[in-house]
Amino acid sequence: MNDETMHSDIPTSRMLAWARNSTIYRLERRMMTEKQLFDAIARKAKQRFEGISEAQLKAVAESAVKFAYGQNALNDETYAAVSARSGVRSGKSKRIIAQKLVAKGVDGDTVRAALENADDLLAALMFGRKRGFGPFRRGDLDDKRKAKELSAFARNGFGFSIGKAVFEMSREEAEGVIRSRREQHQGD
Repeated sequence: MNDETMHSDIPTSRMLAWARNSTIYRLERRMMTEKQLFDAIARKAKQRFEGISEAQLKAVAESAVKFAYGQNALNDETYAAVSARSGVRSGKSKRIIAQKLVAKGVDGDTVRAALENADDLLAALMFGRKRGFGPFRRGDLDDKRKAKELSAFARNGFGFSIGKAVFEMSREEAEGVIRSRREQHQGD
């Protein structure tokens, strides 16, 4: 790079072309939030372009985000909604899903809207089934196991009332609730 490029605040056309190509590459492989894309492009641009200024880094990352929005390839609302549905199906509580979304740069209003229809009871049942807890337990229940199971529900963001409700269900009741709640949420 020449001295003029290193001291400029405006990114070169080569940097901007790289940012567009890198954006396409990343978004073809997985959904990202605006913050994730911005951070990834900035991090890689710093590695790729020796002597790039902070102003150029910011401009390159902003151009990547703008390009992604222009291509309708970036949408934090959709990302949050998909993550919330996926999280419930995999046994994650609303609290854990919200923490992950906020950490990925999704704003609070978008997180609240995405979690509006999330079903913590269904998520807790999925968590219990995955871990062999509550109605899905394979062994006998003693005080030590009961404490272990209830604390696992708590550590995973489920309130005591939800953990207790799952804990007290029979296997048939739990399977019935899972079936009915899944059908109910498929229409959402």
